[in-house]
Amino acid sequence: MTTPLDPPARPVRLLIVDDDPLVRAGLTFMLGGAEDIAIVGEGADGSEVADLVDRLRPDVVLMDIRMPTVDGLAATEALRSRPDAPEVVVLTTFHADEQVLRAIRAGAAGFVLKDTPPAQIVDSVRRVAAGDPVLSPAVTRQLMNRAAGIGAGTGADDRAGRAQRARRRIAGLAEREREVAVAVGRGRSNAEIAASLYLSVATVKTHVSRILAKFDFNNRVQIALLVHDAGLLDEEDDGAGDVR
Repeated sequence: MTTPLDPPARPVRLLIVDDDPLVRAGLTFMLGGAEDIAIVGEGADGSEVADLVDRLRPDVVLMDIRMPTVDGLAATEALRSRPDAPEVVVLTTFHADEQVLRAIRAGAAGFVLKDTPPAQIVDSVRRVAAGDPVLSPAVTRQLMNRAAGIGAGTGADDRAGRAQRARRRIAGLAEREREVAVAVGRGRSNAEIAASLYLSVATVKTHVSRILAKFDFNNRVQIALLVHDAGLLDEEDDGAGDVR
């Protein structure tokens, strides 16, 4: 169960981007009823996102992945490469879709399924705006399993190059940070990491924050994917703290 957030100092400015007008209308109706969320605009395609963000300055973009001209993946990659970019939550039909993984790699703070209960979608927008990515440890594990399957189908040269780049980045971590990063890659929660490494939860949170800052990441799945690419998850797991 998630802990309710304190109301923000000002309403969260939200931009909704989806090519289906009925979906946009439903999301607008659903999210517009929240006093702490202000829907500042709508878009029908990823090609509109840059201009809308420049004009409307949203805090969060709720972005459909599949759109006809410029899809949500390309739009997310372009948006998150900009300075002071808003957070992005991707809308999808399948929680383990390859495109979701690519969106997370690009810097999306999380995702919601289109059939998610309204209250959870509202909560997801609030949490992302507050800097709390909507990616649970259980979802991290599921995404990592999906990443392993996708990796098996890619070219050897692509995998080798990605692994080399990942190992170079991981080499910049201190030993304890590396241990925490690997535990994140295994889908463990902060409490489980603390128990397995004999640390306090507060210390684990500090290590995770430092890792995110070193790599300029904004969510745990990006850490997990980097660890996966570096081949560190192939190391023997002691089994402590496995996600149930």
